[in-house]
Amino acid sequence: MLDLAALGRHIQALRHSRGQTLQRLAAVAEVSVSMLSSVERGQKAPTVVVLARIADGLGVPLTELVAQPDDDRIIVRRATEQDTVDEPGGWRRTILTPVVPGVNFEWIRTTLPAGCDAGQFPAYAPGSHEFIVVEAGTVQLTLGERSVELGEGDSLYFAADVTHAYANRGADPCTYYIAALIMRPRAAQLRGGGPSPP
Repeated sequence: MLDLAALGRHIQALRHSRGQTLQRLAAVAEVSVSMLSSVERGQKAPTVVVLARIADGLGVPLTELVAQPDDDRIIVRRATEQDTVDEPGGWRRTILTPVVPGVNFEWIRTTLPAGCDAGQFPAYAPGSHEFIVVEAGTVQLTLGERSVELGEGDSLYFAADVTHAYANRGADPCTYYIAALIMRPRAAQLRGGGPSPP
């Protein structure tokens, strides 16, 4: 299990050793000051994307940022440590998976209310993959120039190096799961970033 307090102390020590203020590192890493502050205080479990951006901002490999002796073979993330984000438009996503050093994988549960459009997300680097399965309701995916509607129990795979969008055109809420393996070249993709998939 990732020791959030130890991780926060390590990030803060690295930041101080580089003479960076909290605001400066947040700007360079393209994360919010409040998120960075919460991570440094051990109060929030950051996602892989956030950790990679912080590592990039500090100029260290992600593995060095989070490595702890002998704890990398089993990592537990308790339900209380999962990040749930309420997005504009009323939709919600929860990142279910632990952060695994060097593995850009996330498993996400998303709920879109009736009539909600979660918007468009940028293409990830070549070699990125997403798998989607719908638990309830229907979701419309726009993948590049193609549109696909999925219903309860349906699943889909797509190469995530295209722009992609998610919307619930139905009259009922939709809940679906995404398993995402996202390749992020350290310089270009992390700077341009983009959010986790919804």
